[in-house]
Amino acid sequence: MPKYLFKVKLTPDGLKGLLKEGGSARREVVGRMVDGLGGRVEAMYWAFGEDDVYVTAELPGNTSAAALGMVVSAAGGVRTSTVALLSAEEIDEAVRQRVDYRAPGA
Repeated sequence: MPKYLFKVKLTPDGLKGLLKEGGSARREVVGRMVDGLGGRVEAMYWAFGEDDVYVTAELPGNTSAAALGMVVSAAGGVRTSTVALLSAEEIDEAVRQRVDYRAPGA
């Protein structure tokens, strides 16, 4: 099953909700949401810096990942960005593919 990294930035409303509910409650919400899409949360970490939360999850595919990001961001408590994660074996497969490309000016 494909894996994704969701980078999450809390909005002021999202931060208010976090302060009210706590991190464990939000982790449970995320777990139920991902399970409902047929996936599984691998890890969820709160962080300092540009992003507030990192979630790694397995989901059935890109459309499930896109749906999750759109619905969560549209609710207004957070802004998300999604990164498709590739295994070493998937990179090996990509390396074996031939791509017809010419660099600019070459």
